[in-house]
Amino acid sequence: MSKYDKLWIYIQNNGKGAYKLTFDEIRDIVGIPIDHSFLKYKKEAEGYGYRVGKISMKEKTVIFDKIDGLEL
Repeated sequence: MSKYDKLWIYIQNNGKGAYKLTFDEIRDIVGIPIDHSFLKYKKEAEGYGYRVGKISMKEKTVIFDKIDGLEL
């Protein structure tokens, strides 16, 4: 089980095509602050039908994009 499973389930259940979450919103969903290890875990999102797009350290946001044509 990944420490980001709650985030992947959250984005999958929302079903939006693409959207942006702040680091604070991710912390609220996961229960821990986002840290550098997120880069290691971001590929897990693909198993839930999403890709992690741009990560902005300046804006403290992460963009998630739905993978087209993927049915889960």
